[in-house]
Formats: sequence, structure tokens, C-alpha cells
Amino acid sequence: MPLIKVQTSVEAPAKTTVEDLLKQLSASLSKHLGKPESYVMTAFEPGTAMTFGGTSDPACYIQIKSVGTMGGDRTQTMSQDFCAKVQAALGVPSNRTYIEFADSKGAMWGWNGTTFG
Repeated sequence: MPLIKVQTSVEAPAKTTVEDLLKQLSASLSKHLGKPESYVMTAFEPGTAMTFGGTSDPACYIQIKSVGTMGGDRTQTMSQDFCAKVQAALGVPSNRTYIEFADSKGAMWGWNGTTFG
């Protein structure tokens, strides 16, 4: 049920770099949320036309969605972690990355022909 989706203006690096990043993000999101990694989904969209602060310098937008509550210190810690991972893998500075955290109700998240609510 947790999802982390990375959209960036940076062109896709080598396939192994992308796979390594997604695996790191998956394991980290599972740990941060205390949920089994078997439910974590990751997605990567490179080469997205973006501006940040009025420039087209490298930028990144990350969506993190999960059933349950992520607020407070948890999102602060995740922001630091995921910004650092994206900067290391893609070279996008943390100050050019936005992260959206969204809690979903179980009934609004479907899987395997049913929902989590």
C-alpha cells in the first residue's frame, strides 16, 4: 500500500542506477512506515518537463502515499532520507526537490480486487 513515485527533469541514468535507487527507496519506505516491503511500490519518471524557482535546472517531485498516518517527526525524517538518496543517485539538490506526503483511508486504496478498508 505504500507508494513512492519520483518524477524528475533529469534524464534517466543507467538502468542499474535506477533499479538501485528504487530498491533503496522501497526498503527505506518500508522501514520508516513499519510496513512489509512486499506491499511497497516504487515508480520513476525521468525526463519530465519541470521548472523550480523559475528555472529549468534539475528538479524533482516525490509523492509518498500510504494508508495510515505519516505526520510529524516521521515525515521530517523521511524528507531528509529521500532527498539525500535522490541527490546521490540523480544529482538533484535537496533544495530543488519537493515531497508530497499523502495519507489515504483504507477504503480509498485498492489491491488484489479489494481495498484495505
